[in-house]
Amino acid sequence: MADEHYPEDLRYHREHDWVRMDGDDAVFGITWYAQEALGEVVFFAPPAVGDTVTLDQTYGELESVKAVSDVYAPASGEVVAVNEAVVSTPELVNTDPYGEGWLLRVRLSDPSELDGLMSRQQYADYLAGLGQ
Repeated sequence: MADEHYPEDLRYHREHDWVRMDGDDAVFGITWYAQEALGEVVFFAPPAVGDTVTLDQTYGELESVKAVSDVYAPASGEVVAVNEAVVSTPELVNTDPYGEGWLLRVRLSDPSELDGLMSRQQYADYLAGLGQ
């Protein structure tokens, strides 16, 4: 498992998902907190390339040895890539949630949605409010 951390360059969603801009695309994943709560991830059911994801709506599932959890879109747009490495080796979500464990690349339909997401400090405060 990765060590607890929350990179500064990400924006965070209240459902424990993150987004990082990479050129014209956004990269989505789940936070350290989310993967820790799930436990060992054993399966990722992603949307297909070309599908549309919508802010605050589920776009896939992560299954762990403990539970099945929905994954929520931190922004809206068209899926341009799925991390096939996570599909075949889902434990990458646990070992490197912000690197090799990313889930989707999305071409955003409304980049201004990112303004409604939390900064690293806001997310840390949010977690503290949850008793974490």
